[in-house]
Amino acid sequence: MPSPAPGAGSLPAAPGGALEDLRASVGLRIADETLLRAIAGGLADVEKLLREVVRSDVQAVNDAALHLVEAGGKRFRPLFTLLAAQFGPKQDDHVVIAAAAVELVHLATLYHDDVMDEADMRRGAESVNARWDNTIAILTGDFLFAHASRLVADLGTDAARIIAETFGELVTGQMRETVGPGPGDDAVAHYLTVIAQKTGSLIATSGRFGGMMSGAAEEHIDALRRFGDIIGTAFQISDDIIDIASPSAELGKAQGTDLREGVRTLPMLYALADPATDPRLVELLSGPIADDALVQEALELLRASSGLERARVTLSDYAQRARAELTALPASPARDACESVADYLVARTH
Repeated sequence: MPSPAPGAGSLPAAPGGALEDLRASVGLRIADETLLRAIAGGLADVEKLLREVVRSDVQAVNDAALHLVEAGGKRFRPLFTLLAAQFGPKQDDHVVIAAAAVELVHLATLYHDDVMDEADMRRGAESVNARWDNTIAILTGDFLFAHASRLVADLGTDAARIIAETFGELVTGQMRETVGPGPGDDAVAHYLTVIAQKTGSLIATSGRFGGMMSGAAEEHIDALRRFGDIIGTAFQISDDIIDIASPSAELGKAQGTDLREGVRTLPMLYALADPATDPRLVELLSGPIADDALVQEALELLRASSGLERARVTLSDYAQRARAELTALPASPARDACESVADYLVARTH
């Protein structure tokens, strides 16, 4: 078991590098030194627990399971769990266990996503399906789901039910995306539903778990859940925008990833819905684009289209709705930190 969560005693030293990475990746602003150290210490406990629970006596399982854990990432879901726990009076092992569980679920979905997307890289490292094969990647994802379930089982029947419902949302969202909108369905509404289920649902559970495990008031748990649901969707919309609008040097990867994969994101769907959109762009968006020159042409046309600006307006609306949910929470450095993430998601797209 991890050591008691920060805040239950003397403050640990904050690992500055990890916090700076978080600030850069999710726009986190924490001015309060006590909160800063509490979150940093909690994340250190989460990292330790993640590595402990995925270890296996079978070397192949051990290597594949640790592959993405050690690759790092934003760790936004456990971070939000720890922040949400600040609204309750209890700071104990259950908060850290919950935070590790939601990250395990997230990592498991990444293993499965890489198989479906035929991805070669993940978080700057070779993907498991590329390094080993699809079977190993799928089984490793299942292995992480199993360990997440085992952790949550120690948190009580309510938590077990919630994580099972979240599994259902994640799978349903992936099925919706795979099947696509049906005849007569609104493509934009379908897409927003998909990303709410695929991304928003687990972040909502992260906030819900943090509030529950810390003994927060029921109305505060509900507000944290709603905020997580909205901000999770906003994260994906923000990523959609910067994949088109930001230069490769800022992205840290090639531009137009979605165009290359033939994925129609929100700016593209808005552009396709506009009768005034350049017919050449409509033609380019008809399928995956392999040629670099054509990708650049599509990016330039998207930037000049109404789709990008409409996506920014939608993002601003989601950020405003997320901030409104936070008004139900007591004023505190933790609430300010949550609000800073909503602000950042809009700012990073301009």
